[in-house]
Amino acid sequence: MKKSLFKFDPEVFEIAVSDLTRQQNYLTLIPSENFASHAVMQAQSTVFANKYAEGYPTARYYNGCDHSDQIEQLAIDRAKALFSAEHVNVQPHSGSQANLAVFHALLSPGDVVLSMKLDHGGHLSHGLPQNFSGKYYDIVHYGLDPETERINLETVSQLAQKHKPNLIIVGASAYPREIDFAPWREIADSVGAYLLGDVAHIAGLIVGGVHPSPVPYCDVVTTTTHKTLRGPRGAIIMCRQELADDIDKSVFPGLQGGPFMHAIAARAVAFKEAAQPEFADYQKQVVTNADALSSRLTRNGFRLVTGGTDNHLMLIDLTSVSEKLSGRQAANYLEDAGIIVNKNTIPFDSRSANTTSGIRIGTPMITSRGMKEKEMVQVADLITETIENRRRPSARQQVKTKVEKLCRSFPIYEGIDQLLWS
Repeated sequence: MKKSLFKFDPEVFEIAVSDLTRQQNYLTLIPSENFASHAVMQAQSTVFANKYAEGYPTARYYNGCDHSDQIEQLAIDRAKALFSAEHVNVQPHSGSQANLAVFHALLSPGDVVLSMKLDHGGHLSHGLPQNFSGKYYDIVHYGLDPETERINLETVSQLAQKHKPNLIIVGASAYPREIDFAPWREIADSVGAYLLGDVAHIAGLIVGGVHPSPVPYCDVVTTTTHKTLRGPRGAIIMCRQELADDIDKSVFPGLQGGPFMHAIAARAVAFKEAAQPEFADYQKQVVTNADALSSRLTRNGFRLVTGGTDNHLMLIDLTSVSEKLSGRQAANYLEDAGIIVNKNTIPFDSRSANTTSGIRIGTPMITSRGMKEKEMVQVADLITETIENRRRPSARQQVKTKVEKLCRSFPIYEGIDQLLWS
């Protein structure tokens, strides 16, 4: 019981150290990833990992939950204050499970859901045929305007009037523009639909005051806690007070058993971090960096979907480079050069989701490292150099050397040798 990970299981320890080294030496530009703080990771490793606490604060199905009640209530109170929400459930294990809980609470199988097309920027839990959402509900999709590559609210309204959805979802996993939630409320009210705001990607931007909040307009809001919010992996659900019982019962006992109390403890820490003034400064820099990165990429000859970005991410249309270059190929070339992105469909993509014609890039992680506009120019140029010389392994190695030099100037953690508590 007293042996450290290093002493008891050096195999697992070495794999973890190897990925720590990878994270330090690579530029990670995946917009859904971030670096959790020491405090968040320490909270996730506390003795709360040992405790079953089925139920909710003061209403548990196990004894010995006094401290679990305290930590969960603390997380709830901090999240409510952070987002100005009437009610918050902090128990969902993931964003997809949070969305499932909302479906389970508000809908019946076969009800109509209006959501964004997956290949236009939506999420798998918004209606992928293989996902629970696509299997059990009647999904109607809105897409992006072919001219502007932006959401056309008139089209959304027309679809709502035609199909009379029970639930409308506003939110995306690959949409680079700001969302105004007020007109979505009007559309939902016009057909008597619930409005769900899925802000998993932009929650941190909302808290930081650089993106409008959906809370005043949506009946329910879901978000993960590990993207721009920079906390541990997991999710929360926010809703109006009149829906609180339905949402809570849907999470437990409807979909989950015991909550992960260690993860909830870590979420409480992340919410406190997000309430600090420096967190707002960080979010402003995330957006500033994204604008600087997108501008340089455009100058270097890449076409970006919608022409740029308002938030933390951007989509590169690789057909502007070569019709033969796929997102999968580009992501692999870039990884070989020390740059981590993800392949991503672009609007009206002719390729499959496993191949794609685009790549998705974001600035949360490199901003967490302390990089600013000057470094965004370097990052854009490194991406450009890699893509332009993609058929030359020696060129990719040269880029990787430059990437490692840049990364050394911006370490991901201070006291990196202590991170795994060896």
